[in-house]
Amino acid sequence: MATVKVLTSEVVVPAEETPAGSIWLSNLDLAARRGYTPTVYFFRPNGEREPPAGSSFFAADVVKASLARALVAFYPLAGRLGVDAAGRVQVDCTGNGATFVTARSSYALDDLMREFVPCREMRDLLVPPTPAPNPPCALLFVQVTYLRCGGVVLGLAMHHSVCDARGAAHFLETWAGIARGDAADAAVPPLFNYALLAARPSRSRAVAYDHPEYKPEPEPVDAVAASDYASAIITVTKAQVGALKARCPGASTFRSVVALVWQCVCRAQALPPEAETRLYSMIDMRARLDPPLPPEYFGNAVVRTSVAASAGEVTSNPVGHAARRALAVTSQGGDYARSLVDYLEGVDVTNLPRSGISRAHLRAISWVGMSLYKADFGWGPPAFMGPALMYYSGFVYVMNAAGMGKDGDLAVVLSLEPESMPEFRNVFAKEIAHLELS
Repeated sequence: MATVKVLTSEVVVPAEETPAGSIWLSNLDLAARRGYTPTVYFFRPNGEREPPAGSSFFAADVVKASLARALVAFYPLAGRLGVDAAGRVQVDCTGNGATFVTARSSYALDDLMREFVPCREMRDLLVPPTPAPNPPCALLFVQVTYLRCGGVVLGLAMHHSVCDARGAAHFLETWAGIARGDAADAAVPPLFNYALLAARPSRSRAVAYDHPEYKPEPEPVDAVAASDYASAIITVTKAQVGALKARCPGASTFRSVVALVWQCVCRAQALPPEAETRLYSMIDMRARLDPPLPPEYFGNAVVRTSVAASAGEVTSNPVGHAARRALAVTSQGGDYARSLVDYLEGVDVTNLPRSGISRAHLRAISWVGMSLYKADFGWGPPAFMGPALMYYSGFVYVMNAAGMGKDGDLAVVLSLEPESMPEFRNVFAKEIAHLELS
């Protein structure tokens, strides 16, 4: 593995004075994984486009100045995680700023893209180190790594208690737009009114669902074993996605792909037919609430959902059956979200399960359609974007494949226990080949 040398490390504060005070967080923010979400964006030099303001490719001063301007609108990211007088976690809008690192690597972009999989080693190379994710900690860390070929890696670590992936995409859109010369005031401003997801008054609360996803598993998950994983990035072409969806009538792209992954994981792990396997996911509730949340809501507006089946049911039926079972993971409406918020009001959120899932289970996250893979800072969109780290074994991201000429292609980013990954690759490749031939 190539090396990375840190050149500079400094703090970037908002370019203008920003509101002070504290921001109350909703139960969904408090229930989110207490930690940082590390992501990476690989950029290939684009000789056909003039650099912003005549600067060189991914010039640190342009990236840093545009970050300072973006933090004016997204000022909570320049603050610190704090606690109120009762010990409840909140955001303290201190304006202290975000960490900004520049580095140089002996990697060439093509070599890095061949070697890269989300793992601790890559995260440590390409994303700044972060502190313990508890108050009082900073909320945003940025690293720009210059490669020997002229390419660049942008690495981010954003605290999950502040926002979900859609919020992160909103911030990145704004920052990239400023960097490429768009007017800062042209961006849609974020909304920090987390009271929109407050629990209902005690007399009106209605916990109408069981919410097993927020309760510990009957057998505690071995966090050490769950963190020992192998990861892979597998491209599914537009044609393959189309063939798969034809086998899953009425299913979304995400459900169709996840159904096939679920089947192949169960087969690769050789689970007994009677073993329970549970498919977890996270569902964005912005548009499902009544009234809907404004799309610019900046916070955690996602809820955990799941569906259980026997391994035999998942593996012995056509993939369309697994897709229909997966419908239960993605079909919840606003009443489900309100029930969850009310449920969380009555539990100690510090004791929610966060360390992993059992071997037979899978957690699938959709980044399909999000603008993360289009982040254009003035030098073109990334050749690749994705998570820098998988949190534990059994995690799956489905996202658009970044890069030119890949419109409609998807990337499946997966972590499994090391002994199951080779067989999963084999089974998945065979199933995809079979789809193309049929």
